[in-house]
Amino acid sequence: MTQGAGQDPVERTATLRDFRVPPYARVPVQGTPAEPPAAPADPTLHLGTRPAAYPEPVTFPEPPARPEPPVRPEPVAYAEPPARPDPAAYPEPASYPEPTPHPEPAAYRETAAPAAHASAAGHTVAPVAAVPQAAPASPVVTAHAAAPHPGSGYPADFPDGYTPTERDLPVIQRGDTLQVPVTPAAAPAPAPTGDGPGPLFVVGDVHGYLDELVAALRAQGLVDENGGWAAGNARLWFLGDFTDRGPDGIGVIDLVMRLSAEAAAAGGYCKALMGNHELLLIGAKRFGDTPVNSGAGTATFQAAWLLNGGQKHDMDRLQDVHLQWMSRLDAVVSEDDHLLLHSDTTAYLEYGETIEDVNETVHEIIRRNDADEVWDLFRKFTKRFAFRDEGGPQAVQELLGTYGGSRIVHGHSPIPYLLGQVGTEDGEEDSRPAVEGPHVYADGLAIAMDGGVTMAGKLLVVQLPLAD
Repeated sequence: MTQGAGQDPVERTATLRDFRVPPYARVPVQGTPAEPPAAPADPTLHLGTRPAAYPEPVTFPEPPARPEPPVRPEPVAYAEPPARPDPAAYPEPASYPEPTPHPEPAAYRETAAPAAHASAAGHTVAPVAAVPQAAPASPVVTAHAAAPHPGSGYPADFPDGYTPTERDLPVIQRGDTLQVPVTPAAAPAPAPTGDGPGPLFVVGDVHGYLDELVAALRAQGLVDENGGWAAGNARLWFLGDFTDRGPDGIGVIDLVMRLSAEAAAAGGYCKALMGNHELLLIGAKRFGDTPVNSGAGTATFQAAWLLNGGQKHDMDRLQDVHLQWMSRLDAVVSEDDHLLLHSDTTAYLEYGETIEDVNETVHEIIRRNDADEVWDLFRKFTKRFAFRDEGGPQAVQELLGTYGGSRIVHGHSPIPYLLGQVGTEDGEEDSRPAVEGPHVYADGLAIAMDGGVTMAGKLLVVQLPLAD
């Protein structure tokens, strides 16, 4: 439709349609002051007397004939907008013609009710014409000002448990990181071998040398720079003798106990055999100076423990948890066709015809807590050199024929002694033994693992089978 002369400007109403409406029926834009209404060009177009503010449409009664109001009443429904013109500026209602009878309320509701809206004060505000102009300096705040805008990217209330960074937080689990050696001396961690058991390692006698033990384990990639398990599903066996002679026997036991838990959590294991010094420490703690029948006179565990390098600081720190752990250690095991035991003696044959029988008999003797029985067990496990002389291969074959395996791996007897090298417990420089690795002897059937760390030798940690 072309806008011509004498016609009012076309206004966009709330229904988003362009059509010509009476000025008093135009809907104001929120926050924009309304233009004072002008008198209709055709008096027959209005729907009754135009008051300053419409009464509530839904309860509009049939109005009686109203007299000519001498003064325009003050509008009561308007909130005080900053830019709304003074109602006094409206044209004098007296100039309007006499109102015609008002239509039925239902008909009125069809035309005027949709244009009305509620103000913040709860009153119904009559619709007025919207005049586009600059927004006022202080816009009117309505009751819906706190509601979020429909185009906002953030909901009014986040769901329970939601955190903005939740999906960006990495989850790191054990085994997801690569253990990297921090010193050139540390070897890479043993490579996993799929779903089967990992590589097999054995450790010789430690005798309280904790620092040397950690360095040797790191060199094989079994622990990290903090001494934590780093070998995944690898298998590690200690051959016994954790305490006595060295500076920190209880520290060694604590380390082995901790590595046992960490290795199990990583899919591998760290286990230990019972050595003669474990039996000696258990006896010294339980029986002290109680006399025992040694076969060569009267003896005590306390005296034997001190004679064999017992350390007072180890006894002071020894706790029940250490005693219980040592008491449950096995004496013999079989791993990958290797028969692992602590002492190079055939005395194990006296305690059973199978590995299970030997271990159960040893555990039962310790549980019975008889000083003479424990002493006899200690004395037999202290014997050595059964595989060294001419009858050595036959002695090894007897053990292998009974318990299985193709090689025996043991500790107990230091390699310098087996080789006849001169060495002392004090470790003078001029008598330092030359130990580079395990000693294979008895026609290749026995492997000695005690590198003589107590005589300044070497604490051995090696992988089995040995490379030819």
